[in-house]
Amino acid sequence: MGGVEALRVGLHEYDDRWPDVYREHHDRIRSALTGVDADVEHIGSTSVPGLAAKPVVDVVVAVDDVTAEEDHLDRLLAAGYELRVREPGHRLVRTPARDVHVHVYARGDAAVGEYLLLRDHLRADADDRALYERTKRELMARDWDDTNAYADAKGEVIARIKARARERGGR
Repeated sequence: MGGVEALRVGLHEYDDRWPDVYREHHDRIRSALTGVDADVEHIGSTSVPGLAAKPVVDVVVAVDDVTAEEDHLDRLLAAGYELRVREPGHRLVRTPARDVHVHVYARGDAAVGEYLLLRDHLRADADDRALYERTKRELMARDWDDTNAYADAKGEVIARIKARARERGGR
């Protein structure tokens, strides 16, 4: 499942509509997962006011058991999302337009905490937010045949930013 996809979407200035898109999908996910104990959070660059981003709203959903797909994955697919990634501990569904990505993890998975640590720190720290945006702009000047390679190229800067977040008492 999944596989290599070229990065075709460029960086956009922050769009005040992104929180509304998130809220729409938050409600759609909550409705699909009625009766399921799930945490739903807006993550990624579109969750950070003022930060330029690819126009793809990322959402993380934490459930009790990510392998119990009948409890969450089947319902998200029925709600119109399409399965993109199925890997141990992680499922990714997205809209057919590919403008919303929903990452599903087990509650307590370290990845969820890492997403929230980065989001919260970038929301609060203008210097690191500017550093991250500069890095993304520099990287987006290149062609990327693999979206994952672009994400990996940001890894060192993200690690430094998260280290500073932890030093300042982040999650």
